[in-house]
Amino acid sequence: MDSRHMFRNSVLAVAAAGLLASGCTGGGSPSGASAASPGGSGPGAGSAPAAELRPYYAQKLAWRKCGVPDFQCATLKAPLDYDDPGGETAELAVARKKATGPGRRLGSLLVNPGGPGGSAVGYLQAYAGIGYPAPVRARYDMVAVDPRGVARSEPVECLTGKEMDAFTEADQTPDSAAESARLAASFKGFAAGCEKRSGMVLPHVSTVDAARDMDVLRAVLGDEKLTYVGASYGTFLGATYAELFPRRTGRLVLDGALDPSLPAREVNRDQTEGFETAFRSFAADCVGQPDCPLGTTSPADASARLKSLFAGLDARPLPTGESRELGEALATTGVLTAMYDEGAWPQLREALTAAMEGDGAPLLTLADTYYERGADGKYSNLMYANAAVNCLDLPAAFAGPREVEAAVPEFEKASPVFGRGFAWAALNCAYWPAEATGEPHRIKAPGAAPILVVGTTRDPATPYKWARALAGQLESGTLLTYDGDGHTAYGRGSDCVDTAINTYLLDGELPPEGKRCR
Repeated sequence: MDSRHMFRNSVLAVAAAGLLASGCTGGGSPSGASAASPGGSGPGAGSAPAAELRPYYAQKLAWRKCGVPDFQCATLKAPLDYDDPGGETAELAVARKKATGPGRRLGSLLVNPGGPGGSAVGYLQAYAGIGYPAPVRARYDMVAVDPRGVARSEPVECLTGKEMDAFTEADQTPDSAAESARLAASFKGFAAGCEKRSGMVLPHVSTVDAARDMDVLRAVLGDEKLTYVGASYGTFLGATYAELFPRRTGRLVLDGALDPSLPAREVNRDQTEGFETAFRSFAADCVGQPDCPLGTTSPADASARLKSLFAGLDARPLPTGESRELGEALATTGVLTAMYDEGAWPQLREALTAAMEGDGAPLLTLADTYYERGADGKYSNLMYANAAVNCLDLPAAFAGPREVEAAVPEFEKASPVFGRGFAWAALNCAYWPAEATGEPHRIKAPGAAPILVVGTTRDPATPYKWARALAGQLESGTLLTYDGDGHTAYGRGSDCVDTAINTYLLDGELPPEGKRCR
C-alpha cells in the first residue's frame, strides 16, 4: 500500500467531496446503553481499562449547521493514544443528515469512501447523503467521521504545495543508480516533512485506532450495533471493526475489498496486476473507438504505444501552459486516475490524444484530480494521510532501492506498462518515522453478524480476488460479485448490485451465495 496508488472509491467523486467537508465543535444526543461497556475485544483492542474510556463513550455531541443544507456537524473526542486514555485528546470531525422518512428509522448508517485519506465527511455531504438510494436515506441517519489524520480530524501535514509538486513529479522509473538515489531522497524528504509537521500524531493514525473511534461514535449516536458501508480501504476499516467488536457489528457492507492477510509487497504487486487488467479493458474498448490515440489494431498494440509515450515523456516532458511540465510520473498518474471509473475513459482518450499532439495539460488535469491539487497549487492532506495510515498498518514492502530493483521483474510481469513504477512507488514506507504497528493477518471476526462483501471483476485498485479472500476469511462473510469495470460497485449503475445491497441494509436479507450481477 503506497502513497501513489491508493485504495479509493471513485477518485473523481471523492476529489469533489473533499471540497465540501466541514466540522464543528460541541456535545448533543445521549449515548445508548452500550456506552456502559466500552472495552474492546480481540487483537489490537488496547490494554486500557474500560472505565478509563467511559468518559469518551458517555460524551454528548452538540450538533449545529455547518454550511451545507440539511447537514449537521459536530466534533467527537477520542483518546489520541488508546493505551493512555487520560493523555492527549483527538478531535474528530463528524457530520450527519437525518433520516428523511417515510418509514421507521433504523438508526445510523456510517459511511467511509476509502483512501486511506479520503474525507468521509466530504463524501457524505457531496455524495452519500444525497446520492445513496432514497429508500436507504429514508430509514437511516446518514453519518460520517473523518478518520484521525484525515481532513479536519487531526490532519497529517507534510509538505508545502511547491514541495508536493516536486514530489509528484519525481521520476518513478529510475534508469540509473543516480536516479534511484534521487527517488529515495524524495521519499525520505516526504517522510521527514511529515515527522516535522505531524510527529505527535503519526504513531496514532492506524486503522485499529480509527476502528476504535468508530465504536465510540456508535455509542455516542445511541446505536446498539454499527451499520456501515465502507468502500475500498473502507472495507479494511470495517473488517477491522468487526474483528475488534464482533458483538457490536450490525449490517456491514464492504465494497471493493482488501485482503488483510497479504504483506505489503504482495498488496502492491496484486494492485499492479489489477491496474493492468483495468488498462487492458480500457485498451480493448479504445481500439474499437474512432478517436483512439493508441491505435485500432489490438490491446497489445495500445499497450506498446502507451509505453512509448511514457518513455518519450521520461526523456522530454511536455508543456502544459503553466510552470509545471508533464513528465512520465504525472502522465502515468493521469492514466491510472481514469482506470477507477470507466466513465472517464472518453476523457482519457482525449487527454492521450492531446499528449501525442504535444499538449500535456489534459493529462495533468487528471493527475491533479488524483492528488487533490487545487488551482491555487494547494493540496488536500489526502496523500499525507494515505502514507501515514498505510505505513502504520503494515511493515514496509521494501527496505531500500536494492530490494526494489530485485523485485522489478515480478512487477513488470504483473504489468508491462505500469510494473516498474509500481515497484518503486512501494519504497515510500521504508523511510517512515513511525514504526508499523500492524501485521498481515486473516480476519475471521467470529461472532459477528452476517457481513456482505462486494467485489468487481475488473477492479483496478482492489482486485476481485481480494474480495473472494476476505469473504472466505470472515466467518459470517457472503460474497456478491459485480461483473464489470471500475473501482467498487454500489451506486455505479448496476440495479442488481444496488438492489442486493439495499435489501440487506433495509431488511437484513443477504443475497444468495454465489450471486453475480452485471
